[in-house]
Amino acid sequence: MSEITSQSPPKADPRRWKALAFIAVAQLMVVLDATIVNIALPTAQQDLGISDANRQWVITAYALAFGSLLLFGGRIADLWGRKKAFITGLVGFAAASAVGGAATNEAMMLTARAAQGVFGALLAPAALSLLAVMFTDGKERAKAFGIYGAIAGAGGGIGLILGGLLTEYMDWRWTFFVNIPFAIVAVLGAVFVISEPKGARNRAGLDIPGVLLATTGLVALVYGFTRAESNGWSDTVTIGMFIASVVLLAAFVAVESRVSHPLLPLRVLLNRNRGGAYLSLGIAVIAMFGTFLFLTYFLQVVQGFSPVKTGLAFLPMIAGMIVGSTQIGARLMTRVPPRLLMAPGFLVAAVGMGLLTQIEPGTSYAAHVLPSLLLLGLGMGTAFMPAMSISTIGVEPRDAGVASAMVNTSQQVGGAIGTALLNTIAASATTSWVASHAAEARTLGREGFINAGAVHGYTTAIWWAVGALVIAALIAAGLINAKGQSGTVAGGSGDSAEEGAEDQVPVLAH
Repeated sequence: MSEITSQSPPKADPRRWKALAFIAVAQLMVVLDATIVNIALPTAQQDLGISDANRQWVITAYALAFGSLLLFGGRIADLWGRKKAFITGLVGFAAASAVGGAATNEAMMLTARAAQGVFGALLAPAALSLLAVMFTDGKERAKAFGIYGAIAGAGGGIGLILGGLLTEYMDWRWTFFVNIPFAIVAVLGAVFVISEPKGARNRAGLDIPGVLLATTGLVALVYGFTRAESNGWSDTVTIGMFIASVVLLAAFVAVESRVSHPLLPLRVLLNRNRGGAYLSLGIAVIAMFGTFLFLTYFLQVVQGFSPVKTGLAFLPMIAGMIVGSTQIGARLMTRVPPRLLMAPGFLVAAVGMGLLTQIEPGTSYAAHVLPSLLLLGLGMGTAFMPAMSISTIGVEPRDAGVASAMVNTSQQVGGAIGTALLNTIAASATTSWVASHAAEARTLGREGFINAGAVHGYTTAIWWAVGALVIAALIAAGLINAKGQSGTVAGGSGDSAEEGAEDQVPVLAH
């Protein structure tokens, strides 16, 4: 691949901005599905007769399939072509959603959720890699990833709002059926608007050992944390899953360093800028998903908010994310190094998270929760946008799918770990508080005592989330050394081009 400088930019796709709109619709569908079912779950559980022990699998089946198959999905996108993978993922996701909405029993529901995860794992990396190969100009890329980052960051909150509205005013089944019109719009856009640059496929053979090791290793890791949430950290199966995940993922790295056509070329992962982006994003998402969980419970259970009111309570965070991503991140990414957006962004989010540690059962939403959500959204939006751009930047077009898959993998694995880890910490803190404050039960009353213990657990876990965001900021500041993205430069041969990125972040050329 020849190097292309800003004096000789590659020919841009004239329909790239229209394509972005349809890619954004697909990304929104996938991201909001991670949370939209949460609010509908109590009603769905009752209708389908799902036991308390199995209800977590409505969430976990999706996360397990999605998180463990993303690398495979990214490689398939590189092999088949991103447009074909994108359309296949959309059609499959819509079909699985239709089955979920029509579910008449537990098995049908869990099968549908797992299928959503499988097709989501094909769709998500195809969507991001399409952006990576279609937007080659530095300034345009910043705007495109600003929009994409805002959607990716705010999608979880939108899912909570939409889930509340659909559950309260229609039926829980519409939290599944709503995906069908999203998919139809995105498929039509893909067929008539999206075109993939020629010569961008990676037609090398499929790394079957790598697929098996990566998939089983990630399943073991995600399931280990999920199991710890329900059965404790000392559970034999939990420990066994963690040991298995370490062995399998270590074997995966060993295989990838030796095979001629690896599932995950180590050149994609070991570049310090991309590696720093993947790691900091994953750790930050640990904090973010935990916050969604605890705030949902705090607002609904402790403060008595309805599902709709709970969803609407997250609107300030969504607004903050949109402003941070499109107005701060996108505007400054061409002027300052990404680390000067990511590290401060994560720290602003940490301040917002820190304010949440001060909540009490009678806390005012306007006085404490609202400013926290604004800061959290603003900080995460500012950090997410450059992180997503740099995580796919500088790779050869043939590796765009797998590089994009790593972005989604870090988020999904981080989200699964965050939900399980922080929930376990909160439960332990609540148990300890209840045991040590038994004398206050009579004074506070039964409900007040239970709420006080629950909030103590939430705030304890949120402190850990603050720490995770600070660590994410330190990683961004210490590892990422790319300069501001101010033009169009092609990464000629993978890492060799990336090593010269001290003055300018490279972008994809074709």
